[in-house]
Amino acid sequence: MGVEVLRNYINGEWAASTTESFLEVRNPALDEVIARVPLSTPEEVDRAVAAAQAAFETWRHLPIQTRARYLLRLRDLVEQHFDDLARTIVQEHGKTLEEARGEMQRTLENIEAAAGMFVSLMGYHTPQIADGIDEECLLEPVGVFCCIAPFNFPAMIPAWFFPYALVAGNTYIVKPSEICPITQNRLFELIHQAGFPPGVINLVNGGKDVVDALLTHPGIAGVSFVGSTPVARYVYTTATAHGKRAQCHGGAKNALVVMPDAELGRTVPAILSSAFGSAGQRCLAGSLVIAVGEIHRPLREALVEGASRIRVGYGLEEGVQMGPVVSRKALERIHRYIEIGLQEEADLILDGRGIRVPGYPKGYFIGPTIFDGVHPSMTIACEEIFGPVLGILQARDLEEALSIINSSSYGNAASIFTRDGGAAREFKRRVRAGNVGINIGVAAPIAPYPFSGQKNSFFGDLHGQGMDTLYFFTDRKVVITRWF
Repeated sequence: MGVEVLRNYINGEWAASTTESFLEVRNPALDEVIARVPLSTPEEVDRAVAAAQAAFETWRHLPIQTRARYLLRLRDLVEQHFDDLARTIVQEHGKTLEEARGEMQRTLENIEAAAGMFVSLMGYHTPQIADGIDEECLLEPVGVFCCIAPFNFPAMIPAWFFPYALVAGNTYIVKPSEICPITQNRLFELIHQAGFPPGVINLVNGGKDVVDALLTHPGIAGVSFVGSTPVARYVYTTATAHGKRAQCHGGAKNALVVMPDAELGRTVPAILSSAFGSAGQRCLAGSLVIAVGEIHRPLREALVEGASRIRVGYGLEEGVQMGPVVSRKALERIHRYIEIGLQEEADLILDGRGIRVPGYPKGYFIGPTIFDGVHPSMTIACEEIFGPVLGILQARDLEEALSIINSSSYGNAASIFTRDGGAAREFKRRVRAGNVGINIGVAAPIAPYPFSGQKNSFFGDLHGQGMDTLYFFTDRKVVITRWF
């Protein structure tokens, strides 16, 4: 049996790309090719946009409840294929099965939240603002939107966007990550089964050429992006220069503050999950621990002890707690950062390099890695590593910890571990981060809330998920009426 060649989904039909350029999709635990993804052409983007534009004029006029029912149909199909989709995530990304199921649960929640948003889309009305005059605000769809998705959450992150766009009456194009495109292709098989009208939602595989074609296409009204900060900045500036709306989520360097009164029995497992879950490949991962005062030594010892017990392996195997990183390129980048940390004279107290996983000699494995003696000016404290590398810094008090966090160019997430309500209140009020955790290692908002972000972690003004999407995907029309 040959390796699957992925196809595009345009105007309600699967179509092989006409390109001659393909990339290999590899299982990171096995280093085996499991699919080939086409680097589609700008002409195929044109076809997808034309199909979405044609479908928009009919889709936008359907009753909101009808549009929501298509999403509910998709929700039911995703539930039926839940474990198959989770296993696909493991095979192309490297997560553990438990992590992949968590991603699929968040995917479902976003589809459900979008389907339930139709009431909010009915706008609002104020009678009698003056004698005989009424006023109302209508929320109207805009046109064709697109998503440029990252590799690390191949199912969930497109679901931050497209269900909300569709229920609001827009049409859509998804460009999956070329590193992990299979899951989204499987989801589009379910989208096809759900019976969405042709052209309402389309999929175009590809790389930078497809991205640039979407960003500059006059038929695209707006773009949603999640990825590294340099690419987020590029996507935002290019899209807005071409008159498009843009919401672009970038990278992170998230800090977890541990106060002297923190309960280590619960704090340490939360930190380990934050730092090493998904092998550190998520924009909410805790990559820095700031130990305040005398908590430093017992915290350091507990983190090393706990991280040393994490079982690394193939995510489909029972009991595995951390899988490989997504690619050999990612593994080499993480190794380079560890070398930089050593050159900067940070103290490598747990070295995950060279780990051997029985039965998987070719996998892209690296074990949990911890540096102590990290200073805020070090490269490993400033730059996003996107792997299972945790740095420990020290601070005299909460004031110094806040100063370290707020001086970072990133502002995606930050957490504090404490039993002191006053310290927690001060932290959440003053910290410059969009997602804040109090005794929470991964401050991941549920579907009705926006996935926030500040500074170089986000470009735009309306975020993914929640009510922000309601306004990103609609125009507001205010009508003031008086009848004679």
